[in-house]
Amino acid sequence: MPFRDVSAHRRIVELLSRSISRDTLPPSLIFAGPSREAKRATAVAVAQALNCQDQSQVASRKSQVVTGDSGPATSDLRLATDACGHCAACLRIARGVHPDVLIVEPGESGSIKIDQVREIVDRAAYRPFEGRRRVVIVDEADALVPAAQNALLKTLEEPPPSSVFILVTSRPDMLLPTVRSRCIRLWFAEGAAHEVDADARTVAARVLARVASGPEPASRRIESAKDLLTNTGGGGAGDREQVSAHLRAMASLLRDVEIVGTRADAGLLANADMTPALDRLAPAFSGVRGVNAFGAIDRALSAIDANAGVKVVADWLALQL
Repeated sequence: MPFRDVSAHRRIVELLSRSISRDTLPPSLIFAGPSREAKRATAVAVAQALNCQDQSQVASRKSQVVTGDSGPATSDLRLATDACGHCAACLRIARGVHPDVLIVEPGESGSIKIDQVREIVDRAAYRPFEGRRRVVIVDEADALVPAAQNALLKTLEEPPPSSVFILVTSRPDMLLPTVRSRCIRLWFAEGAAHEVDADARTVAARVLARVASGPEPASRRIESAKDLLTNTGGGGAGDREQVSAHLRAMASLLRDVEIVGTRADAGLLANADMTPALDRLAPAFSGVRGVNAFGAIDRALSAIDANAGVKVVADWLALQL
């Protein structure tokens, strides 16, 4: 399944396509969130884009805008590159029989054992057999037993140059903190309607703006926590998803602030339409403070995943920013 056939999650698909086109794809990734099929399909699309044999088709797909039949979730999909979907490599990857695309799943016991991990780590240490990149997809990665996760640590921290590891999980909180810290996490919400939207970005920008000028007065922190809880009520699952949307929007904005602060390529901005707000936030959140804030947001998301109370998370994060 090429990128253009992935349902919803347009921002993530475009980001991955752009990273592959520029050869900047992180070697260790976590695809997290409740939408299991979309996460696995996207992982397969990454493997296809990296190993597609029809280079003429791949080249012709650069900088295209896809307006397919899949509805609004995939319309106006701006892909920097994509797999052809019909060459021998793409077809074998889709069937799960390509020698350089390794898929690890829970066994009959319902867990992923250390022996399974040791085998893929050993295979990943060698050059790809016939493709350009070896891709290791660990499906239901939350089923990794602790010993298996520890066996992955060194490889996730220093992956072989020709290998990419993708951990697919609906419960990232079940992964060891040491594993999570070595991977870039992308969040797949349940359907396109829950992706980072204008309302979530407005709340996120308001929270960051409140705390940008410093820690005082304390009332500013209280108001920031209240802003994070916008559109929430009794603290149920819907409220956790709402706060998660605000947190993901904040993470996206802080990533863009770092791009603005370092004067990197503006084409990398995920929120280019909010450039004036990013310019205002850059003096406060560029550098160490931005990195610390990003880390705090990631920990807050993990706490929400672990069913922590949304008010507790909001109050804690307001103090960290």
